[in-house]
Amino acid sequence: MKNDTLPHNHSSLRRIVILGTTGSGKSTLARELAQILRVPVVELDAIRHGPNWTETPDDVFRQRIADALRGEGWVVDGNYSVARDIIWSRATTLVWLDYSFPLVFWRLFFRTMTRGIMRRRLWNDNREDLWRHFLTKDSLFLWAFRTHWKRRKSLPAAFSQPQYRHLKVMRFTSASQTKRWLEGIISPKL
Repeated sequence: MKNDTLPHNHSSLRRIVILGTTGSGKSTLARELAQILRVPVVELDAIRHGPNWTETPDDVFRQRIADALRGEGWVVDGNYSVARDIIWSRATTLVWLDYSFPLVFWRLFFRTMTRGIMRRRLWNDNREDLWRHFLTKDSLFLWAFRTHWKRRKSLPAAFSQPQYRHLKVMRFTSASQTKRWLEGIISPKL
């Protein structure tokens, strides 16, 4: 697997996918990066989750993603394997936020509590229901716990697939690495 943490030339950053465990900071990084590069953000959760958290059917989800990725530049935020072939085949760079579980869990907890207490509107007028995350099997906390280590094992294998060898993979294991990389894009060293 390629791993590059050096500053990047803007011209090589055209179509980027941000990956990581729920709560790792994918959406925040995607927005910051898209603003710097002046390209749109494609937030997969916004496409997947309809009103009342209704899940978009796979075929509709895949078509909406394909439509959103027609442009020459974008930043995608999300991990949906059901659409990986569409997204990764068009991407030039993958940024993997492979942070420690305690950091991810803390960020997820803080984000979920803030959204729930403040009743923030999310995609399609959805809101976090705190009871769901503490009292049901649909908990994002359980989801993070179930997927964090699986993703660490499965992503390197996916990166090495022949159809994805064109991708530049940026794997960051700390928020400070990600921050340095982003700062290098903002003001590249000459």
